[in-house]
Amino acid sequence: MKKGRLIQFNRCMAFCLALCLSLVPFESVLAGENESSDGTGQTGGDPAPGRGVTINVYNWGEYIANGTDGSPDLNEEFTRRTGIQVNYTTFDSNEALYSKLAGGGADYDVIIPSDYMVSKLIDENMLAELDYSNIPNFQYIDKRFRDPDYDPGSCYSVPYTWGVVGLFYNTDYIEEEITSWSALWDGRYAGKILMFDNPRDSFAIAQLLLGQSLNTTDESDWAEAAALLKQQKPLVQAYVMDRIFDKMESSEAWIAPYYSGDAAILVENSDSIRFVVPEEGTNYFVDAMCIPATSSHKAEAEAYINFLCDPEIAGANMNYVGYSTPESAAKEYMDQEMVENPVYYPDEEILERTEVFVNLPESTSKLVDHLWAEVKMGGPGESMVLAAIILGFLGVYIAILVYKRQKRKRELT
Repeated sequence: MKKGRLIQFNRCMAFCLALCLSLVPFESVLAGENESSDGTGQTGGDPAPGRGVTINVYNWGEYIANGTDGSPDLNEEFTRRTGIQVNYTTFDSNEALYSKLAGGGADYDVIIPSDYMVSKLIDENMLAELDYSNIPNFQYIDKRFRDPDYDPGSCYSVPYTWGVVGLFYNTDYIEEEITSWSALWDGRYAGKILMFDNPRDSFAIAQLLLGQSLNTTDESDWAEAAALLKQQKPLVQAYVMDRIFDKMESSEAWIAPYYSGDAAILVENSDSIRFVVPEEGTNYFVDAMCIPATSSHKAEAEAYINFLCDPEIAGANMNYVGYSTPESAAKEYMDQEMVENPVYYPDEEILERTEVFVNLPESTSKLVDHLWAEVKMGGPGESMVLAAIILGFLGVYIAILVYKRQKRKRELT
C-alpha cells in the first residue's frame, strides 16, 4: 500500500474509532465492564488502528491526570482503548519547547504550547494542519475558543486549557486588600516579592500598569516597561516559576503573580492566601494541542487529541490539573465546587479586561530578550559595574602571578 493511501486509511480508521469511543462510558471502560477480547476497550476482535505504534507527547509538567490522587491515568486509558502507546515527556517553558523543535532532534507527535508560541510555530511552518475528520470531539469546544487570534480558523490547534494571570498574597502579612499590580512595587513588601522568571509574563505586568497593549511592537513601549521593571528589581526576592509555591506556602514570600489554575490550588491549601485579578486587567492565556509538521504518526496524534476532547475525559482531566476547560460539556463531569469557583472561571467583567498574547515580530522578540537580560542584570549601569569588578579581580590575580614568577627567578639566581 502506498504511503499516501496508508495515511488516508489510518485517518479513516482513527475517525471510526473516535465515533465508537463516544458511545462507551468512561467509567465502564475503567471498570472493565465493556466487552473486549483484548483488554484495550475495543469492542469486537478487530485490532485498534495504530496498534504497535508509539506516539511521543510533549506537555507541561503535572498537566494531565496520571493516576495519582485518585485520578485516572489518561495515557494508560488511551492505550487501553486504542492500542497506541504513549511516550510522555515534559517541558517547563514555551521557550524550552521551541528550542527542542527548532533544534531538529526532537520527534514529537503531540505538543501543548501556549497561545503566543502556537502563533510563532505557525509563522515558522513548524505545525501540521489538523484533519478535523479525525477529531469529531472538536464539536464540544465552546465557540468563544474557536478561531482565536493566535490561530485564525483553528487550523493548527485545539484548546486544552485556559486561565488568567493574577496576584496571590498572604493576608497574615498583607492586611489591606490588594487591587492593583502596583502592589508588586510597594516598598513595604521589599524582599518578599516574587516575579515570573520569563520575559513575556513579567513585561505584561509592567505593560498593564502603563496602559500598553501586551502585543505592542513600539520599541519605546518596551523600553518604558523595562524601565519600570528595573525600578522594581531591588524589591524582588527572586525571579521564579514553580518555586513560587514553596516560597508562598512557607511565608518566605508574601506576594506573587501566577496562573489562576495553580493559584487556586494554593488558595485551597491555605486560609491565609488570597487571589485577585488586578483592576488594570491581565493576560488571558490558552494552552493548545498541536501536531508538529515533523510528526511521524499524524492520524494517531489526532486520535489522541480527540480522546482528550471527549467531555467525560476532559472533565476527569481538569479535576486533576486544576485549570479551566474550554468545553462547557466537560463541566458536567467535574467537581462542581471547581466549576463555581471564580478563580477557575472568572466572570465576564474580568474577562473583558484581558488580552491574549500573540507572536511578536522577530525584531521585537530580540529587543524583549535584550531588555529582559538588562532587567535581570540590573540594567546597563550595574552590568558595567559588575564587569569592572571582574576585571579588577582579574588584574589582581595576574599581578600576583607576575610577582610570584619574578620572586622565583630572584631565588634561583
